[in-house]
Amino acid sequence: MKSRESINQTKKSTHVKDSVHNISIVHLPEPKFENDVTVYEALKSRKTTRSIKDTELSLQTLSNLLWSANGINRENGPFGIPGKTAGSASNSQEIDIYVVLKDGIYLYESIDRKLTPVLEGDYRTLVISPGQIADAKHAPVHLVYVADIDKFSKAGYQEPGLYTPEVQQSYYYVDTGLIAQNVYLYAAAEGLAAWFHNCNRNALTERINLQSNQKVLFGQTIGYPQED
Repeated sequence: MKSRESINQTKKSTHVKDSVHNISIVHLPEPKFENDVTVYEALKSRKTTRSIKDTELSLQTLSNLLWSANGINRENGPFGIPGKTAGSASNSQEIDIYVVLKDGIYLYESIDRKLTPVLEGDYRTLVISPGQIADAKHAPVHLVYVADIDKFSKAGYQEPGLYTPEVQQSYYYVDTGLIAQNVYLYAAAEGLAAWFHNCNRNALTERINLQSNQKVLFGQTIGYPQED
């Protein structure tokens, strides 16, 4: 059975613009976790940090981060669809993660464990809303959470609420929160800084060339904390 991502891959490919010739697909290494921090210890250390260095993360750390956020953790999840580290309504997996790096914006493809180029250029400042005060605009990794409403129609269990805008909104907000908390816990376990925040939704929607069924929700910024 096809995954949610493979079903929607053709549609997503229309978002990739012509101006990505200087950046290419990034194949992420298999996630690898070597520390022995417990969930309890990560919960004790979880916090928001708004002062973040511009030091780049290694490709391995980026892969670990994205897998922790919403990666594939089992091939046979609910309704015959691969399961992810973050839950979603009827396993609809309606939240896409766009990864904003110094050289461009990428779409995280968890099934194939890769970053697909969407737009070349440094757009990290768009992930933080105008007026928000933080020393993190040039942090190495910014995540943008985007809800794809059309994915509700492909959810494993077709409950009536999946077609009600108010219920859809409650689902994609909760599902985003589950992903964001995964990021916070990974960051706490690895000694990284993380900050969940609003973003410049209109500018990002235009730059990424999103469709009417896609909604930019929030951003999350990750990197090494500034020294006190």
